[in-house]
Amino acid sequence: MSRSVTGGQRKHTKAKLVGSAVAGALALTALGPQALAAPLGAGGQTRASTALQAQFAGAAREFKVPQSVLMAVSYRQTLWEDHDGRPSTSGAYNVMGLTRVLPGDVEQPSAQDRLAHLDLSGDPAVMKRFDAKKAPAAEPAVDTTAPGLHTLDEAARLIGEPVDAVRTDAGRSIRAGAALLAHYQRAATGSLPADPGAWYPAVARYSQAPDAKGADAFAERVFASVRSGESRVTTDGQALALPADPGVRPAGPAKKALAADPAAPAPECPAGLNCDYRPADPNNYNVATRPDNGYDIRQIVIHDTEGSYDGSIKTFQDPRSSASTHYIVKDDGSLVTQVVATKDESYHAGNKSVNMHALGIEHVGFAMKQGSWYGEPLYDASATLVKYLAGRFSIPLDREHVLGHDEVPGPLDGYVAGQHWDPGPFWDWNHYMSLLGADDCAAPRMPAAGQVVKVVPPFTPRTTTYYDPATKVRTTFDEPVNFGYLYAAPSTDAAPLSDPYLGEQVATEGPNWGNKVVAGGRYVVADRQGDWTAIWYGGQKAWFHNPGGRYTSAVARSAAPVVLKAKGDAPVQVYGRAYPEDAAYAGTGVPVQGSNSASLTKYALPAGQAYVAAGDAVAGDYYYGGTTLGTLVKGAQTFYPVRYNHRIAWVRASDVQAVTPGTR
Repeated sequence: MSRSVTGGQRKHTKAKLVGSAVAGALALTALGPQALAAPLGAGGQTRASTALQAQFAGAAREFKVPQSVLMAVSYRQTLWEDHDGRPSTSGAYNVMGLTRVLPGDVEQPSAQDRLAHLDLSGDPAVMKRFDAKKAPAAEPAVDTTAPGLHTLDEAARLIGEPVDAVRTDAGRSIRAGAALLAHYQRAATGSLPADPGAWYPAVARYSQAPDAKGADAFAERVFASVRSGESRVTTDGQALALPADPGVRPAGPAKKALAADPAAPAPECPAGLNCDYRPADPNNYNVATRPDNGYDIRQIVIHDTEGSYDGSIKTFQDPRSSASTHYIVKDDGSLVTQVVATKDESYHAGNKSVNMHALGIEHVGFAMKQGSWYGEPLYDASATLVKYLAGRFSIPLDREHVLGHDEVPGPLDGYVAGQHWDPGPFWDWNHYMSLLGADDCAAPRMPAAGQVVKVVPPFTPRTTTYYDPATKVRTTFDEPVNFGYLYAAPSTDAAPLSDPYLGEQVATEGPNWGNKVVAGGRYVVADRQGDWTAIWYGGQKAWFHNPGGRYTSAVARSAAPVVLKAKGDAPVQVYGRAYPEDAAYAGTGVPVQGSNSASLTKYALPAGQAYVAAGDAVAGDYYYGGTTLGTLVKGAQTFYPVRYNHRIAWVRASDVQAVTPGTR
């Protein structure tokens, strides 16, 4: 589904993001090299502060909560980040992740927005059946009276502080969170024990999970942090440490988990993750036999719902929507719902070639208007699921195989501009990949031309302005983003690259993905001048400031992917899908697809440029399915997926040659 740049429901057609860098904040900005003096992770400060650590200690003493429990709860909610008092995508605030959601905070998607979420098959055979005039009705409104959406109000009352003070001040948030934990512990046991393990019932309730299994999952993660210890420096320069206490033994579940519905299918999930199964309507996916008979699963695509959990389930179960996913992760991490079996092809990415060989995972962000960050429980649950799926289907844990929807190409020219761009700039890819165990960043070192590098701009704040042309209102605040800017030349005054996908020419507007490199993608270094590095990107050299190689991670030669160049002197055609050649359909009973062999005419891989293959060469294929088993057409023509610009695309294997990547 589509992810708004504002973190709420405002699409790129309604809201424009305009930003300018601040000193020490983002690696690749319009301010240039002078803005990059501060160490990574220090939020622009040269010395880390311990003030927040002291506030945790003070609140723990005041409310008689073990400091390890208090800090671990905060870590598992927010990684100790205060987010400048702004809400998450589901209405959580400040370092303790306390919630406050009012009716005016939730923006209902318009009819146009709802249509953008539908017909995601990327399949002409399905698109012919889709009728926008018969699209599902508006999704149900979020119940903003639910107690789980008002823990900030309750906690503020417990410490006698104004709600806004608790929302915006980290110290008050910590005191309020400690008071709420103590309140929950007294209610459960009648006492405030010194043993951290005895606080299991309070921690489980703090999750606000609607069922015991989800609450237990959060509590287990909290006590894992208590036992192992945690430490980090926040984006605003706060150094915190939670010492390891391996001897802690949690008291265990406070109440019995609800029994699973015996009539429901068993979800395909890892042990320890709270999962259920709520099947999508059969019209919204293709029944298949993946990964049997050469119909393999290669990628995992990360999405954002831009709506509530209940509304998303309703859409997937409506036969008129032509949209589904394999899994949906609730915003609080308390539940993962399977919607389509992994063997089947769900309609989630708007590109048939991707849908055929990928698993889709939606993440709930129920529409906070100003929500701009994802909660840690959601990241934890999602990463647990992805590690399980990647292991089961032998999917590499890298950013060419774990993609955002914003990295999926339009299949043909007419679909390019309409491709979604969730999970958006606020998804912390660096952190997410580290949770997957894929954090392989090398020590900073300036790369050389020909090397394959992973580009890793830091997830740090910068001053950002949101502009809504309908109301002519501008809102400015600092927030972390997952991309860095690219330029046409190694100069701070150079004009930024124009956007090859969305048509925007303004450098700092959020919908303009074409002049931004998103964290984690692997590219071939094209050139180097001083502290500037150029990569081959979308048919041209794209430059970014990279002092000492700080924002690139060299890919070891032994693990380097295939690098591709054009065989001859002519540009190589780039494709938005990988269908079999026309002749392959003969005798299958499957009609040749419209524009079957058409390329993306605005794009090419010029001679002399090198691009990273995003996987092995594969035969072009097309699955003609429905509610019963269909036919898989496979061609003789093979394609390489490549990291072309901010999206993946395909080139014919016969047009390119594999070359050895450069080394130091």
